[in-house]
Amino acid sequence: MLDDHQAAAELAEAAGRLLLEVRKSGLEGKALKDAGDRESHDYLMAELAARFPADAVLSEEGKDDLARVGRPRAWIVDPLDGTREFSEPPRDDWAVHVALVADGALVAGAVALPARGLTLSTASPPPMPPAHAGRPRLLVSRTRPTEHAERLAKQLDAELVPMGSAGAKAMAVVLGDGDIYAHSGGQYEWDSAAPVAVAAATGLHTSRLDGAPLVYNQANPWLPDLLICRPDQAEAVIAICRDV
Repeated sequence: MLDDHQAAAELAEAAGRLLLEVRKSGLEGKALKDAGDRESHDYLMAELAARFPADAVLSEEGKDDLARVGRPRAWIVDPLDGTREFSEPPRDDWAVHVALVADGALVAGAVALPARGLTLSTASPPPMPPAHAGRPRLLVSRTRPTEHAERLAKQLDAELVPMGSAGAKAMAVVLGDGDIYAHSGGQYEWDSAAPVAVAAATGLHTSRLDGAPLVYNQANPWLPDLLICRPDQAEAVIAICRDV
């Protein structure tokens, strides 16, 4: 339903505006991180309960109710993806994630990049960016790039592009600021559900590193790995990932 797509976009954008206000509050360090997580989570929980009272919710900042697994609709949200970057103004590589899983399928999602004034969503997905003419640009963690990423970059002759949150890295591929986001260090469903929904709606390839499908609203919300890239790059990246 269009309402689901629009709701995801509205909620992510509004939570992002709230986080920008929290960022201007004068808080610093852990106090700023905690306030951001709390304010955004409370806002999203209240809005989802008001708009979709029959739906389940899985939030990074909330207590997990496993009854969600048997429900036909479950929202998966990360109220503040990239808490470290959020607490380091003027960094802009942090995000808000709002996604919906219905009948086992990821059907709607939005990623807000509040410090950039952008919200990307399945309500109006951007076109797939044109192919990059230079070396592939591989998005990696700015604080803890993995050996896997470094070996993959060597095999692909790719340039490493450090960046903050998972949502920021995924949206860099959507926006054409990067080419491949291949994450091997493990994440939770809320880290990737909304980014994957947006990337897939854009026409990008989304899967596990071995090409297997990503499955959401599982009893254990841990996902070992993730690949987002252009469709024409997927086969080569998957083949390398199976070896490295």
